[in-house]
Amino acid sequence: MHEFSLIIDLMRKIKDIAAQHQAKKVASVRVVLGALCHISPEHFREHFEEAAVATVADGAELEVVINPDPNDPHAQDILLDSVDVEE
Repeated sequence: MHEFSLIIDLMRKIKDIAAQHQAKKVASVRVVLGALCHISPEHFREHFEEAAVATVADGAELEVVINPDPNDPHAQDILLDSVDVEE
């Protein structure tokens, strides 16, 4: 259930970015999964695609990058690295 709250927060950030750019559609999203965030890229993708349905991010290309460094200060985080919007 922890993943759900993280995805909801991530989707809020994506929607806010789209709104700032007055975009109706998000083309792509890139996230970085920390080495200790305890979610696989496949599992993250499933949650993302489910949360994106009927939002500006529905159908967006998702790039998931893994930061393998367990000593990184963001090793437990899921970081929104970039959002590309269609204007």
